[in-house]
Amino acid sequence: MRTTRDDRARALHIAGDSTAAPKGVAAAPETGWGMALPFYVPGLEVVNHARNGRSSASFISLGHLDLVDAALREGDLLLVQFGHNDAKAEDPVRYTEPWTTYQESLRAHLEVARRHGAHPVLATSVERRSFDAAGRAVATHGEYPAAMRELARREGVPLVDVQAGSLALWQQLGPDETRRYFLHTPDGRRDDTHLSPLGAAAVARLVASGLVEVGVLGPDDVGRLDEDVPASRLTWADADPNA
Repeated sequence: MRTTRDDRARALHIAGDSTAAPKGVAAAPETGWGMALPFYVPGLEVVNHARNGRSSASFISLGHLDLVDAALREGDLLLVQFGHNDAKAEDPVRYTEPWTTYQESLRAHLEVARRHGAHPVLATSVERRSFDAAGRAVATHGEYPAAMRELARREGVPLVDVQAGSLALWQQLGPDETRRYFLHTPDGRRDDTHLSPLGAAAVARLVASGLVEVGVLGPDDVGRLDEDVPASRLTWADADPNA
């Protein structure tokens, strides 16, 4: 659990979008799954670089990958999850094409990790809450998950398939129960993309268990996977981290 360059605990860095990002108090109860992840990986320092609205390309062009580059140390993990905003064809800053520019942008993240002797891990996007008329959970991310899976195979990089895992979970829970996992709040918010504390904990469990399944973490690195994250363990920043 130690790096070769210093004596601090190994760090798990997250590069991603609003589904993972830290939030300010004004956004509560919206919760990025990266806020819940420390509860399930108590032996690691979680460094959450994810930010609202970013795609794999804009995370680079807006300077966020430079901050990751400066923070990574040998032996750290870099978990990369993009896809929600890459599909926004109307926005040239964020849009990527799944089989070309999306894979190229993801590869740039992998190269930063490798340069430091850190371990890159790809993670497909968490699915939105979307059901058809028959109550079946519907995939919403088009070809982006498949493009990431193909890149992981080609690059020999571990992949945590959060898209498949979350889609199966939403199917198991059904249209009514999944409202509790997203931002369906008493004040009238109806958001089927962003997560509630309960939903963030569920996705963080998928991530933590997936990291063990692909051999990036050992069973002793994770814990409490049968528990929801206590409210006292979730913190919203006074100043909006995404401003």
